[in-house]
Amino acid sequence: MSISIFVILGAIAIGLSLGLLGSGGSILTVPVLVYLVGQDEKIAIASSMFIVASIAGLGALPYLKQKLIDWKVVWLFGIPGMIGTYAGSWLTSYISGTMQFAIFAVVMLMASYFMLKPKTKEVVQTTTKRSVVKIISDGLMVGVLTGIVGVGGGFLIIPALVLLGGLPMRVAVASSLVIIMLKSYIGFIKHFDLIKTAGLALDWQIIGLMVLIGGIGSFIGNKLSSRIPQDKLKKGFGVFLVIMALYILFKEVPKLL
Repeated sequence: MSISIFVILGAIAIGLSLGLLGSGGSILTVPVLVYLVGQDEKIAIASSMFIVASIAGLGALPYLKQKLIDWKVVWLFGIPGMIGTYAGSWLTSYISGTMQFAIFAVVMLMASYFMLKPKTKEVVQTTTKRSVVKIISDGLMVGVLTGIVGVGGGFLIIPALVLLGGLPMRVAVASSLVIIMLKSYIGFIKHFDLIKTAGLALDWQIIGLMVLIGGIGSFIGNKLSSRIPQDKLKKGFGVFLVIMALYILFKEVPKLL
């Protein structure tokens, strides 16, 4: 019973964060599964792939209806991202769960940097031609990261689409959700194969519950986003990520040594 409560609270937090910020929520999934549910690191990372992909897909539906998704950028960024995610997932067969989690903590610190970074000016839409090479290479890099640590990478994708792709913020968020869905499902396929080979099993009841509640939370967060100052939310979430990352490093680094 206590596990169910933790799963529900964690799923609500994940969904709300995705709905409010457009990114960052998926980075909560692995710690929730490891520390609140008590799953093995590799099972948690594989499960997070499916959870993140499904919640991102649900979150993209309102944007699809509003025709805010830039499909050209989705494929330019998403296909290399899927290739990178599959490659990153394959690499995990040579990396211990503890090492994956330590890398995950570093990724959390990267995410906190983007959340806490002072906002200078509103992004101005430029008329310069998008750099296809930069979009593709960035998609590949973020994909590898997704495959290794099981995060959607929205905190990296959105800035890349705005700065390299020249997209307005809302279009970048909408396109990012589709990209996250595509590459996370691809990563899950490879992780699921590795999990079966290792003789491990996923808890589909917990996965389904987190997808359902997280999806509802993302819709609620989307509705609340217009009423809550985004800067304060990002700063608060950034501070939380720093604390969580330091805690993970404190727990995992001694195991590596």
